[in-house]
Amino acid sequence: RQLFNDKRLSSSSSQSCASCHEQGKAFADARRFSLGAQQQVGKRNAMPLFNLAWHSAFFWDGRAATLREQVLMPIQDKAEMNETLPNVIAKLSVDSGETFRQAFGTLEITSERIAKALEQYLLTLISQESKFDRATRKLTELTEAEKRGLQLFVTEFDPKRGLRGADCFHCHGGMLFSSQQFANNGLKLSADDIGRMAVTQSPADLGKFKTPSLRNVALTAPYMHDGRFSTLEEVIEHYDHGLTRSDTLDPNLAKHPSEGLHLTAQEKADLVSFLRTLTDEKFTSSPKTLSQAAN
Repeated sequence: RQLFNDKRLSSSSSQSCASCHEQGKAFADARRFSLGAQQQVGKRNAMPLFNLAWHSAFFWDGRAATLREQVLMPIQDKAEMNETLPNVIAKLSVDSGETFRQAFGTLEITSERIAKALEQYLLTLISQESKFDRATRKLTELTEAEKRGLQLFVTEFDPKRGLRGADCFHCHGGMLFSSQQFANNGLKLSADDIGRMAVTQSPADLGKFKTPSLRNVALTAPYMHDGRFSTLEEVIEHYDHGLTRSDTLDPNLAKHPSEGLHLTAQEKADLVSFLRTLTDEKFTSSPKTLSQAAN
């Protein structure tokens, strides 16, 4: 927690991990693109941080296979903290040796220990106390609008079988509200960001990005890997009738008619109502994750 909030991890000593991952936003960034230590503009929206123990890859393109590997990358990324690990170690060695001794048994500060400490803190960020969670435990009850939104969320769109749903659950099902897979969700791509393909070099991964969890989604705007949508309503409009079709479009979206789902205004509002039940106020306000004194 102290390292997550320590600005010495950046080259300018003015930016910590928390600078782009705000607790009140479910550890996401309210800006479309995060700014680096020298105010350089990134090209992707910062992902929220919670329930990471159940993730199998990290970043929008999955370039880090483990959380321990991931935490050191922003420190060294020229578009982010733009610092070197030897410099970070030198700065921390001035007065942080005792905290490392308490954690690891000796005063030695290494990049491996920094990674382990950051990893362990991030693994404590668990979000599981939303209204939806309480409703599943019979501690509260969803409103009629929220119930209708949930039904739309978990129902196929297949008019031939008499099913009229929003088809969200294929990619955002389960208690994590994410398949943890990479998918092309029909966004019009920018030429400088081809998604997962940049990592795998496989044309089959063109335009694919990691499917984010919808937990706390009402707090994590703007949306998509590049923050192009400002509201949940805009996101729903995209899936309703705004898809860009391509060879790598996710099959669960490609099966929809080209003219879209034609959800009604009421159905769209009900979906938003349900998505708002995934907000975990306890998680975003818990003092256990705060560390004002760490700076």
